[in-house]
Order: sequence, then C-alpha cells, then structure tokens
Amino acid sequence: MKLLIKSASYLFHPIWMPSVGTLIYFLVTPRFFPIEVIKAKLLAVAIMTIFIPIVFVYMLKTLEKVNDHHLKEIQERKWPLFLYAVLDFVVLKYVLNTFDYPELYYFFMGIMLSALLALLFLLARIKVSLHMMGLGGLTLFLVFLSLHFNLNLVYTISFMIAITGLTASSRLHHGAHSYTELSLGIILGLLPQVGVAFMWL
Repeated sequence: MKLLIKSASYLFHPIWMPSVGTLIYFLVTPRFFPIEVIKAKLLAVAIMTIFIPIVFVYMLKTLEKVNDHHLKEIQERKWPLFLYAVLDFVVLKYVLNTFDYPELYYFFMGIMLSALLALLFLLARIKVSLHMMGLGGLTLFLVFLSLHFNLNLVYTISFMIAITGLTASSRLHHGAHSYTELSLGIILGLLPQVGVAFMWL
C-alpha cells in the first residue's frame, strides 16, 4: 500500500490528464470518427500537453531555473504553467473545433482556464495542487459526458474518484501540499469545467 501511495503522484500526474480525457472521449462518444483522425488528434494532444512541457521543464532544469521536475517552489511553477496555458490555446486554435468536437473543445478550454487561475494564484504567492486540479477536472468531464451521451460510466467515474483520493494521500505523504492546497486544486479543476459545460451540455 505504501508503494502505491508513493507511486500515485507519478502514475496520475496532471500532465497525463488531457490525453487521458481525449482518449476516453473517442472511446465513448457515439459520434463516428475515422481511425486516422482519432490517431492524429491523440498524437497532436500528446505532443502539445506531454512532450513539449516535459522538454521545457528539463530545459529549465538545465538552465538551473528549476531544481527538479517536481516544481516544489512557487517561482518554479510560473513559466511551466504559463506555457501549458499557451499550449492549451494552441490545441483549441489548431487541433480541435467546436463543430466536430464540442465536448472535447470545451474540456480543453476548461483546462486552459484552470491553468490560468492556478497561475494567478501563484502570482499571489499561493500554491495549488496541480494533481488535484487535473484529476478533478477530468473526473467532472467524465460525469458530464455520461449525462450528455446518456452513458453508464459509473465504474470509470468511481475509479477516478478513488485515484483522486489516493493521489491526495500521496501528495500529503510526500509533504508536497497542505490540505488547503489540495482543496484549492480540486476547486480550480472543477469550477472551469462547470463554467464551460453550459456551452455544450
């Protein structure tokens, strides 16, 4: 159990959440998309939200702007969060559109808003849990998808709630966040998804 708690921070890192949400969307949506289109969208999202941010953080580490990829200090998080918000905007501008992928489009808009809100909190010297932000936003997106398409995603949603709790325990175990920072992360993950849901739900 201790090993699971320790590894949860890596297994359920927020950097995976946009790609996981995109994959689940294409798996459950009743709309038809050619397999080539699905592969292209998944690859584009992975490049924008996984590969480029990882390269950027390691570049900052090489330049000694950050100590490690955990980004524990507030000042270390500002540029990665800003880049992430910009990359989400690029996804909205060039990868997705509101006509073919309305649910996915607004999911990413919610992610971008969460990143910008987290950045505003950082400017106020308040750190929030990005793990909770990512897991909370994805979980609520799945809830909205189940309502929108009348799908039974109860097991998937229950699993997401369980791993959110597990990851919160992991962050506390590592001393990475306080209860307040975890709570703020959940709130910043949920509220933007609630706001954008009015545009597609």
